[in-house]
Amino acid sequence: MNNSKKTGLIAGIIVIVLALYGIVTYNGFISKEADVDNQWAKVESKLQRRYDLIPNLVNSVQGSMKQEKEVFSNITKARENMAGAKGATEVSAASSELEGALSRLLVVMENYPDLKSSENVKTLMTQLEGTENRISVERDRYNESVKRYNVALKKFPKSFIAKMMGLEKEDYFEADEKAAEAPTINFDE
Repeated sequence: MNNSKKTGLIAGIIVIVLALYGIVTYNGFISKEADVDNQWAKVESKLQRRYDLIPNLVNSVQGSMKQEKEVFSNITKARENMAGAKGATEVSAASSELEGALSRLLVVMENYPDLKSSENVKTLMTQLEGTENRISVERDRYNESVKRYNVALKKFPKSFIAKMMGLEKEDYFEADEKAAEAPTINFDE
């Protein structure tokens, strides 16, 4: 075999290997992106469950606590913001606002022993607690998927293929800075 045929064969093999690498990398990105989308759908599903439980809890509690209108107003506003939120960043902020409003409701409920003993409220609180746990698990899973995807986008030489595909990093589901603050309720007013 002459040198030009050897060179052509080697060049052909290199092109085939690069093409196969590109295809495998492309398919890997598609899988990771689908995983991120799937995990986000699970987060949204759990957030929707919380969103649906809140009116039942509020209605069960509201009749006994007429003087706590501000708490209920904040929950209603937070639910509206949650309903209009799009994407991980907006949903994270709206979710934190809703969590803050709910935690204020829970603090208020502590001061109403008769209300806490209501079977309906107990059941709703148990369901809400379970939902909050599920949301936490799904957020963690979503963030793990985002991490795997974002790391794959940055690794060399896959980063070149990612840029050619126009892929961009995904946002993490992050808690709002205010979520670290415990709610305060003032009954003196």
